[in-house]
Amino acid sequence: MSHVTQSRRPREAGFTIIEALVALAIVAASLAAIGALIATSTRGTRTLEQHVELIETARTVESALPKREQFVGNFSGELAGHRWRVDVLPFTAGGIDPELPSPWAPQTVVVTVRSPTGTAVQVATVRLYRRAKE
Repeated sequence: MSHVTQSRRPREAGFTIIEALVALAIVAASLAAIGALIATSTRGTRTLEQHVELIETARTVESALPKREQFVGNFSGELAGHRWRVDVLPFTAGGIDPELPSPWAPQTVVVTVRSPTGTAVQVATVRLYRRAKE
């Protein structure tokens, strides 16, 4: 009986080459999946950071707009490597009569910011201005 036990031990002591290759393949597949997950997370983070930079630049441009009386025409410039443009357009919407006797009139303000990589964001808002007295 001890003879049978001794003959089995040398064969069972350690891994076979097949077992070692299977274990390495499992580890490699796991590392590849983790690497792909990290790459995707990094790309997503970079995209979000770029979007936040664009929005913050647009907010900075909007906060620096001139007073209502001086606010006509189009403006453009560059801020922190981002090119921006402000377009002031007449506000048009259904149900609003532009001939109403009001001292205030709405205008559409469109702020477009473009990053150095070409990504752009556009923010549109409505701003009131005092009409010229007739």
